[in-house]
Amino acid sequence: MKRIAITTAVICLGLPAMAQDFSEGSEAKSWNLAAEKPARFEATVVDMLCELTGDCAENCGDGKRQLGLLRAADDVLIYPNKNSQPAFTGAALELAPYCGATVEVDGLMIEDPELGATNIYLVQKIREVGESEWVTANSWTKKWAEAHPDAEGEGPWFRRDPRVNGMIEESGYLGLGLEADAAFIEEWF
Repeated sequence: MKRIAITTAVICLGLPAMAQDFSEGSEAKSWNLAAEKPARFEATVVDMLCELTGDCAENCGDGKRQLGLLRAADDVLIYPNKNSQPAFTGAALELAPYCGATVEVDGLMIEDPELGATNIYLVQKIREVGESEWVTANSWTKKWAEAHPDAEGEGPWFRRDPRVNGMIEESGYLGLGLEADAAFIEEWF
């Protein structure tokens, strides 16, 4: 009886009875993350702020806004938060050239209700619908280096990024101010 009531509610509310499987045809490489599943689908590249609030900027904000994927199969807004590089960076930069276009993406979907992770996507490859060649989503580090030629040196990009270093100088490593940093370092190190 309970199953009939739930099914009836799902049908009446127009909700999908179960999540769709988008793994068919995916060639995504695993990151061995909890709850990851290969996912290949078509979507429109959108400005997420525009989709959620109606506050729309020209050209998806010209790189100053988070981009999303409005999946064609079910009109679900997907949050791409990573490209195919090791760091959790680059998805918006990789998708920016496709603002407003319908693309096919291949990557990993993270769905974990216990963690509150829903529709989190790790994009590995992109191509406009109708194109035959995929573009590997791995240009973030190169584009960062081109944008910050004075930040050369050893170590990971974020240790050399002028924006990150400016925030640390202003608010400390913990973001709580320089005094809080000093007290923390004194107590813990």
